[in-house]
Amino acid sequence: MFELLSRDGDARRGRLQLAHGVVETPCFMPVGTAATVKGLTPAELVEAQSQIVLANTYHLWLRPGLETIERAGGLHAFMAWERPILTDSGGFQVFSLESRREVDDDGVTFRSHLDGSVHRFTPESVVAFQEAIGSDVAMVLDVCVKLPATREAIEESVRLTTLWARRSVAARKAPATALFGIVQGGLDAALRVRSARDLMALDFPGYAIGGLSVGETREEMYAIASLTASMLPQEKPRYLMGVGTVRDLLESIDAGLDLFDCVYPTRCGRNGRAMTHDGELNLFNAAFTRDFGPVDPRCDCNTCTTFTRAYLSHLFRSKEMLGPRLLSHHNVYLVNALMREARAAIEAREWNNFRKRRRAWLSHPSTLRQAQGGLSSG
Repeated sequence: MFELLSRDGDARRGRLQLAHGVVETPCFMPVGTAATVKGLTPAELVEAQSQIVLANTYHLWLRPGLETIERAGGLHAFMAWERPILTDSGGFQVFSLESRREVDDDGVTFRSHLDGSVHRFTPESVVAFQEAIGSDVAMVLDVCVKLPATREAIEESVRLTTLWARRSVAARKAPATALFGIVQGGLDAALRVRSARDLMALDFPGYAIGGLSVGETREEMYAIASLTASMLPQEKPRYLMGVGTVRDLLESIDAGLDLFDCVYPTRCGRNGRAMTHDGELNLFNAAFTRDFGPVDPRCDCNTCTTFTRAYLSHLFRSKEMLGPRLLSHHNVYLVNALMREARAAIEAREWNNFRKRRRAWLSHPSTLRQAQGGLSSG
């Protein structure tokens, strides 16, 4: 399933074989929560060279529901995407509901954010749902805590995550769907070690690091991600959940991680923030209203080779829907290009130099001046 092709330091270059195709790693997965990456068609995702997308069990469970997706022929047919799909278990969404859910050892009962209807997730039902819709990679139901949290709360999340992981493994029925475990433990190194060891004993085909990007500092996230990655099997893919800035991706690849997902590139695209080789640009800034250069001179995506900063600035100021679509396409293309460049650098044993160059570009003074005053990621 996973082949580790080369290493440079801790950075890894691999290949993941899934039911609907091959994924070259390191790889970024655009987030298509409700069976769509916001603003982009499947053809545009292919044009942006996306290899795999992420969808979400919680949202698909509620709408359109299992029966509709099954009658459509599975999730791939339903959303007209022929390449691999990873589905999150929905655990993060359920546990973010707080007052709307109740947890016990058997599972979690929650009220829908859409209409207040009551639903029940168990490790078995979540695995069965993901297998039924044809996910290439399914995630176990886990317990995520918002940081900062007490040690008692984190310890309980590790206990339940391990308990549910064992039941998830026992519930597997579809060999075509690879089931990944999720390491929890907050910022507690000892609990991360415990969680990783518990899950490795279950011999999952891949492992994710969850419970980060939920309130900790970047430095804390990097430290725990690096520690956890170092404990996971070399021969299995490693997935860091919820990171998508260029800086975070560079540091995470350097720590030995292979797969990433985040709404960041498309959320930025919807809010007028362009990701570029030289940092981020806020296209609402007045400086871009008569800037007839490309969004990123170093990028060869359709947006950059066809349209200007001035035109995109006009679209956003005029609230035309084409603006968010064009910029989302560019941002996803740029992150995918970063992954291709990272793979090539690791293969050439030039990773450290590549990482240093990209970090230097991101901190270029003129870029910081252009990007300051930007919008919230929303």
